Amino acid sequence: MKKNILIIGATGSIGSRAAKLLADSGENLFLAGKNIEKLQEVASACGVHSDRYCTVDITQASAIRELRDRFFKQLSSIDILINAASIGIIKPMDTLDESDFLHTLHTNLYAPFLLMKTFLPVMKERKKGLIINIPGELGKVPMAGGAAYCASKFGLVGMMQSIREELHATDIKITNLFLGGVEQASWESLELKVQQEKLLQTEEAVKAIWFLCQQANLGMPAEVITHTLDVPSP
Repeated sequence: MKKNILIIGATGSIGSRAAKLLADSGENLFLAGKNIEKLQEVASACGVHSDRYCTVDITQASAIRELRDRFFKQLSSIDILINAASIGIIKPMDTLDESDFLHTLHTNLYAPFLLMKTFLPVMKERKKGLIINIPGELGKVPMAGGAAYCASKFGLVGMMQSIREELHATDIKITNLFLGGVEQASWESLELKVQQEKLLQTEEAVKAIWFLCQQANLGMPAEVITHTLDVPSP
C-alpha cells in the first residue's frame, strides 16, 4: 500500500534525493522547502503535482500550520514525516555570534518542535506513524567549532527520545538517523580540513531513509548509525 510521506527540507541534497527514491517506489509525496525554484525542480523530477509541494519557513508556527492545512487538503492521512531540513554553522567561539547561535537553534531544534506540535497529534489520533529526523554524527559526538550545531543536534536527540517515551501506548515510531559526514557542497565553505574519501556518499545516506520507510509497518530501530568504513589494504 502506498504511504503518504511529508518531506521537510526537500530541496537539500539529502531531502531531494530521498524524494526521488521514494517517488520511484510509488509513494505519495508532499514536499516542503525554502527555495521555490529548486522545489519545482525536485517536484518535476519526482512527478509531484504543484498541489503537493509548497515553500515554508519551518521556524514560524503559523507557516507550519498552513503547511498542515495544505497537506491534508491533498492527502487524507500522514504515514511518515521526514525532517531533512538543517543548517550547519561551524565556527569557533571567537567568531560565533548570538545571531549564528539562535539561527541554528531555531532551524535545527525549534522547527522540529513545531513540526511535532503540529503533526504528532494527527498521528496520535490514528495511533501510528513514523517520524525520521537526521541529527547526524554531531548529534552524538562533539567537534571543535560545533558549539551551535552540536547544541542544536544534541537537543534534537534529547527531545525526540523524550517524546518517544510518551508514545509507548501507540504504534508511532521515532527514528534518529546518525549519518557520518555526507558528501555535499557545504563542506567546501567550512574552514576545516575534511577527508573527502571518508565522507559518506549522499546516495548511500538516502538509501538508509528509503529502507526505514519500507519498514514503517514493522519493528523500527530508535537509532540508525551509518558511516564509511576504513578497510585496511591487504
